[in-house]
Amino acid sequence: IGLLVFMSILSMVGIEVGFHRYFSHCAFRTNTIIRVLLAILGCMAGEGPPVYWAANHRRHHQYSDQPGDPHSPNLLGNGIRNRLWGLWHAHIGWILDLELTNTVLYGKDLLRDPILTYINKYYFWWLFIGLVIPAIIGGVLANTWTGFLSGFLWGGIIRLFLAQQITYFVNSLCHVFGSRPFRTSDRSTNIGWLAPLTFGGSWHNNHH
Repeated sequence: IGLLVFMSILSMVGIEVGFHRYFSHCAFRTNTIIRVLLAILGCMAGEGPPVYWAANHRRHHQYSDQPGDPHSPNLLGNGIRNRLWGLWHAHIGWILDLELTNTVLYGKDLLRDPILTYINKYYFWWLFIGLVIPAIIGGVLANTWTGFLSGFLWGGIIRLFLAQQITYFVNSLCHVFGSRPFRTSDRSTNIGWLAPLTFGGSWHNNHH
């Protein structure tokens, strides 16, 4: 459980601080070491390479809840069936559709960064390392193969699943349920109880 929590925190820092606030929105400046760490930690979360992630997010902001938004839950019409299908699409269905965002158009600045493109190129290696690290720690702490497998399961596989669902809740739930203190052109909402898990990402109406 400790490995699950520890690795989940690292994953969410990589996604919310790194992929989202830094690479997608350039919300702050930092040095090369922190930039590399954020990119690698984001890759370990298993939500795609940094350029791919940032390009999708920038496209989401350009077309939020309009045709062209890669993961809006609000484009399939009214009725319970369409609403549920829209939530499914926004949560994970859009990934299975295999519709690729033009990274040259939406991530041109990121593609000019040689360090980031190197990390982006070896995305699956960083993802693999993110599974191996908790397995090794679990094996060392327990000094058994059971500890190795337990670390791999809880700090690796289960952590990946939970971290992904938490992020995808922002795409789905935070465009359907919750409060809307700001009038925006989209249907983004705030869900306060999700904020600690999403590292603030579920203050989505505020963000938009």
